[in-house]
Amino acid sequence: MSSTIPSTIPSTIAAHLTALTASGYAASTVTGRRAHLDLFATWCDARGVITLETITPAVLERYQHWLTGRRTRDGTPLSWSTQANMLTAVRMLLAWATRTRRLVVNPAAELELPRLPTRLPRAVLSVSEAERVLAQPDLTTALGLRDRAILEVLYSTGLRRMELIGLDLADLDAERGVVLVREGKGKKDRLVPIGERAIRWTERYLDQVRHRLVHTREHRALFLSARGTRIRPPRLTERLHRYLVQAGIEKPGSCHVWRHTAATLMHDGGADIRDVQEMLGHAQLSTTQIYTRVSIERLKAVHAKTHPAHLSLPLVHARAPFSLAAEVAAKEEAAQSDRALIDEHHRGRE
Repeated sequence: MSSTIPSTIPSTIAAHLTALTASGYAASTVTGRRAHLDLFATWCDARGVITLETITPAVLERYQHWLTGRRTRDGTPLSWSTQANMLTAVRMLLAWATRTRRLVVNPAAELELPRLPTRLPRAVLSVSEAERVLAQPDLTTALGLRDRAILEVLYSTGLRRMELIGLDLADLDAERGVVLVREGKGKKDRLVPIGERAIRWTERYLDQVRHRLVHTREHRALFLSARGTRIRPPRLTERLHRYLVQAGIEKPGSCHVWRHTAATLMHDGGADIRDVQEMLGHAQLSTTQIYTRVSIERLKAVHAKTHPAHLSLPLVHARAPFSLAAEVAAKEEAAQSDRALIDEHHRGRE
């Protein structure tokens, strides 16, 4: 190995993150990787693991065990998905270091990630709940009308928060009934259908409100903040969560709940799971298939058609609640009736 190639863990992390940026990874992805890798570097430094060559499978196993025991600020353990993300960052770092000949052997080649439990979306709105939330914004204010349009677009399209914030004026094609998502997750463009109602509310916002928020002609964003810039993600989350609370809905979420709701209600309505996958922009079908688990309407229909508890039976055939005493009495009555018939038969023969 050439001595000019940096082999300390911090310098290798810096080179790796630079390579990710040059390869076109999203800034948010690089930021997340940096946080995970900085934690790993700090842990290694505290234990005298300074260079790449001193990272062994045993060191990685110790780090994995340490993550399992690590606690968040409120004292709860790290979730399995968080642990998996942290270990994935380390595994990708060491794989890259091996490919670029900073390491001869990859110590993370056989590192096993935690098995993640299959979890359903934390919150999905019913149609009536969605309508209650949509009715919350104050339409007499500029931001209230803007928020109603935002809610309608999220409900209709299932866009991610950053995808909605990133929409430009030219991305809405009202005539074709689609919005263009530019460089969504994975930096992939896609066309997403948008309903007529969402288009009408967006056009109302454009006609009545947006020009009042514009502070410069240069800004192309579809939805503007009160300052005339793109809406900041935390601010959008805060406002949309407030509408859920105002509607009396005790479910977690703000922006992403509309994505879950759109996908679930579409699948309930008969949409093929691959169509839902394309609309949501999922790279893997397995990611979308979670909505086949949360979608309950089809299962309820099958249950109603096939389970005996749902089948309509005539009242005369309905079985009374089980009672041991009643059953004994019924058997005794039947026995007495049989004996009476036998006695009558004998008297007839006499």
